[in-house]
Amino acid sequence: MSDVLVLGFDTSAAHCAAALLCGSRVLVARSEAMTRGQAERLMPLLEDVLAAGGAGWGDLARIGVGVGPGNFTGIRIGVSAARGLALALEIPSIGVTSFEVISSGTEAAHVPSVPAPRDHVYVVLPGGVQAMLPLAEAQALGAPLRYLPEPDQMACQIARIAAQAVPGAPPAPLYLKAADAAPARDAPPVMLDEQG
Repeated sequence: MSDVLVLGFDTSAAHCAAALLCGSRVLVARSEAMTRGQAERLMPLLEDVLAAGGAGWGDLARIGVGVGPGNFTGIRIGVSAARGLALALEIPSIGVTSFEVISSGTEAAHVPSVPAPRDHVYVVLPGGVQAMLPLAEAQALGAPLRYLPEPDQMACQIARIAAQAVPGAPPAPLYLKAADAAPARDAPPVMLDEQG
């Protein structure tokens, strides 16, 4: 994967971030802070990144996307976009967890940690178990908590990891808790037979 173009992006938190790599070189990396609106902004941002890198959709060799854990809706936006683009372009798409981004390029002992709602964090416990813990409990694990880099750097790392990964199943969201929104519990409508 020396000189191929890899597009990496992430919408798993309050941002929309993307990066274009050629081999190990970062051609373009951009991010925009946003608490909502990723669905409307992601594709224009990706097009801007490609244009700034002098590339088009057909030049891409593969796509990397952040799969979480993180914001339920944001993760679904990014994963859906990556899967759709991969099908349309007939190239592999690779899901990269936030934990992989945090741990890439370091050997120092740490607990990969992603902020979660209500003073909790998503962590990887010793032995590789992924969980959501209260922040105080995570801080007592015995190793420093290590968080994600800035969003544009996160997109770069996603692209780097995707460039080296062996393609497999399409990306899928990594959820460590149930969605805050629940499906409606109303009874389905009753279908009436036509009379006459």
